[in-house]
Amino acid sequence: MKKEKIYRKKDEIVVRKIADETILVPIRGKLADMQRIFSLNPVAEFIWTYLEQEISVEEILAMIIDEFDVEEKKAEEDLFELINDFLTENLIEQVV
Repeated sequence: MKKEKIYRKKDEIVVRKIADETILVPIRGKLADMQRIFSLNPVAEFIWTYLEQEISVEEILAMIIDEFDVEEKKAEEDLFELINDFLTENLIEQVV
């Protein structure tokens, strides 16, 4: 995966914060796909927020390193894995 790529969340994904948990709910037509609800941990929630802003993977990586106590290599691996998971689940799309 190239760091200069930009991804954005798909429009048919609804984000809800319930208690201390952030969940993603895909909406198909007028109905929620309750079989495919995704719960985000704090780092995934942080990443999702920046995917909404359509900034590069490289910029998101820099913010993760600044915000969390993590080595760059580990942050990069985890970020790439999460983006791939989001792509596989059809939650995001590539912009650039």
